[in-house]
Amino acid sequence: MLGEGILRGLAETARNFAGSYFSKERLTTVEYPEERIPTIEAARVFPFLVYDGPDWEAGMRCVACQICEKECPPKCIYIEKSKDKKPDYTGKPQIYPARFDIDVSVCMSCQICVEVCPFEAIKMDTVFELSTDDRFGGLLQDRKELAKSNEYYHKIHPTEAAEVDARLAEEKAKSEAKAKAAAEAAAAKAAAAAASPAPAATEVKPTQPVIPPKPAGGGE
Repeated sequence: MLGEGILRGLAETARNFAGSYFSKERLTTVEYPEERIPTIEAARVFPFLVYDGPDWEAGMRCVACQICEKECPPKCIYIEKSKDKKPDYTGKPQIYPARFDIDVSVCMSCQICVEVCPFEAIKMDTVFELSTDDRFGGLLQDRKELAKSNEYYHKIHPTEAAEVDARLAEEKAKSEAKAKAAAEAAAAKAAAAAASPAPAATEVKPTQPVIPPKPAGGGE
């Protein structure tokens, strides 16, 4: 039937309009900002940097590998790698980003930076109320503004964060098991070398001097 889809859409609109007077579930709008719709877990706005532990600077997962900077389509990420190393959250010396800025006026929220990060260090935020009376002040966010805790990550993306933590814990366990096995093998090799008997010393006989034969047919 010609126009059947249009008629179905109009009927659904009429049901919502009439039902909104009797059922709140039929309401298609909310009285924002007094009333807010809960943000869905898959929502994404701008990236942020994840850190572990209480100190955002020491616990930052980012190691300034600059992959996200290279892969960013609008080139809105600016990273400067540190010249030295600092202990991370686990105490391991690590290179860190001396500068990590994101220009949110250019960011297109494509999430490519999240997909290419090998350290699970950058994720997408869900905060969208970023308007201010300063025209340019909040457009370039530095690493301190971008740093947010792993607890915050669990709060806005609980399913994804749980999967990431499980994967990181598994990788850490494998790495520790490999290091432990290598240390045990080295200790066993050292113990075997210490337990083996030393080779017996061979007696060296003194060599006799060789006296040249006297020339034939005469004396000295």
